[in-house]
Amino acid sequence: MRLERLNGDRIKIFLTFDDLKERGITKEDMWHDLPRVEQLFREMMLEADDELGFEANGPIDVEVFSLPAQGMVVIVSKGRASDDSDDRQDFDEEDEDDFIQMQVTLDESQDVLYQFEQFEDVITLTKTLHDLGVAKGSLYLFENKYYLHFDEDQLDSEVDLETLVAVLAEFGDTSTITIHRLDEYGKCLIEGEAVAVIYRYFIEAPHA
Repeated sequence: MRLERLNGDRIKIFLTFDDLKERGITKEDMWHDLPRVEQLFREMMLEADDELGFEANGPIDVEVFSLPAQGMVVIVSKGRASDDSDDRQDFDEEDEDDFIQMQVTLDESQDVLYQFEQFEDVITLTKTLHDLGVAKGSLYLFENKYYLHFDEDQLDSEVDLETLVAVLAEFGDTSTITIHRLDEYGKCLIEGEAVAVIYRYFIEAPHA
């Protein structure tokens, strides 16, 4: 499990499926066993307090983005969940410090998003993807790192998911940020046909 502070009121947690397994939770539990999920998040909040000094007393929003064959990105924001004063009145003043009002949003995506340290890594990967018949994808730049994103529609028409993830993992790392954050703060360098464009200009052209 990796934790990162985004700002004073927001943190990001990246959980691999191995992390969930160690805690006795399956991916299916995340969608069908809300009490167990809330307990998991409470435990994570304790770790976030120890590691980042992030205290989550009071209302919080928890957004969970599930990524195929990779893991889950959890965004926790303080002070944003809807206030329910009736519930709070059920707690004595001495219990108020332990009160966490949790609003959980789950978003399961079939998109694939991988991070690369150098553009040269993306070029080398592109040769392998091209040989597999992959042409699509979008390339982003964010905080001096490159990100290759394949949405669900692109995956359906090109190569099977397990093969794609296995190849991407050889050259890059699972992204711990979501495509939503890339769209908002990153720069899209090539949209929709990234593999084809990179292959054309950086592999074919120099050898023409």
